[in-house]
Amino acid sequence: MLAVRNATLADRDVLRDLIARSARELSAADYRPEQVEGALQGAFGVDSQLILDGTYFVVEENGVIVGCGGWSYRKTLFGGDKRPERDAGELDPRTDPAKIRAFFVDPGHARKGIGTMLLEKCESEARLRGFSRVELMSTLPGIRLYSARGYAGVQQVKYEVSPGVAIEFLPMSKSI
Repeated sequence: MLAVRNATLADRDVLRDLIARSARELSAADYRPEQVEGALQGAFGVDSQLILDGTYFVVEENGVIVGCGGWSYRKTLFGGDKRPERDAGELDPRTDPAKIRAFFVDPGHARKGIGTMLLEKCESEARLRGFSRVELMSTLPGIRLYSARGYAGVQQVKYEVSPGVAIEFLPMSKSI
């Protein structure tokens, strides 16, 4: 049985491992290995601020973490603790969209509704905080999930993850 709970700082090591396995295996059809490895140095990773804010969640199956994801009322759109371009300033729910952040699923549990479960939890929490829109920076493999849940994006962007290596993302958003 799957259960959602708030992530804790004690989960960080398990989350780092889950994120790395998820990125390496589930992104293989969309990104080259050097792109994934570069992204794991900052674009992908644990964001302790989300955990401290109480807006990052894990999905467990029989006590084992099999997925993670969250939302934020802060300005940073993506990236883990190692990403230097972070902005912890708070968003205004009257004018700004909340951010959907850092969704990763254990490769052995992919396509079983875990991403949808987390997305519904995050959207619900953002609505409770007064937000009427959400936005995210989708990885290429994530586009399928977000599109199926009503998110729309227009043009891919590139983000440099290491010297000479960039990764493609699709900014997406929706009203909630």
